[in-house]
Amino acid sequence: MGVVNATPDSFSDGGRYAAADEAIAHGRRLLAEGADLLDVGGESTRPGASPLEPAEELARIVPVLEALRDCGRPLSVDTRRPPVMRAAIELGVDMVNDVAGFRTQAAVDAVAGSQVACCVMHMLGDPSTMQQAPVYRDVVSEVRDWLYGRQQALQRAGVAASRIVLDPGIGFGKAMEDNLRLLRGLPALRELGFPVLVGVSRKSLIGHLTGRPVHEREAGSLAAMLAAVARGARIVRVHDVARARDALAVWQAIEG
Repeated sequence: MGVVNATPDSFSDGGRYAAADEAIAHGRRLLAEGADLLDVGGESTRPGASPLEPAEELARIVPVLEALRDCGRPLSVDTRRPPVMRAAIELGVDMVNDVAGFRTQAAVDAVAGSQVACCVMHMLGDPSTMQQAPVYRDVVSEVRDWLYGRQQALQRAGVAASRIVLDPGIGFGKAMEDNLRLLRGLPALRELGFPVLVGVSRKSLIGHLTGRPVHEREAGSLAAMLAAVARGARIVRVHDVARARDALAVWQAIEG
């Protein structure tokens, strides 16, 4: 999954693709590098980020989705706002990637009558508060139970199990050790029976472990990605598609 941030304040690329034409060109580059799907977002969800009005979020992503919807690969919209979900579904997206995990009935209702895939991500609190001393008794079991509850809510609303993907939300309301425990504990999430999506690319976890600034975290990101795949991740959300594909090709050849 290639990341297309159509936002001026993303932690990972600092607004390099905030203009629609830049985001569209970036999406096409990721496709050329071999992305299997693109995740387009218009709201930064970095720690401490301020919320965005749906109208502004739509203004950022609609031109990008319109330009890329005939690209021949699935499109995902990265949003936690039901009005944005509905508008994106009308534009033909294939997945709604909700960092809030469809925790509201409005979000569930927005996807229930469609055929889109639904990525349920765990986040403690919201972006403005999620990194303010998060505490868990057992992070793997708590995240697992929360994800189970949200996918149950989606299924009760008529969303087929085959449309659901789970994401433990690395970096979203977790301390460094929480993130490491979740990555080690991915097999426990896989036991729920759904594909697991993991996004570790360039995140603060990598920075803490390596001491590297955001744009020097690719090697660490690839190591974490491969560790996640080895533990059952089926989709990996990455910024550098070409290097991710190379790393996966070598790893898969060795693993047979």
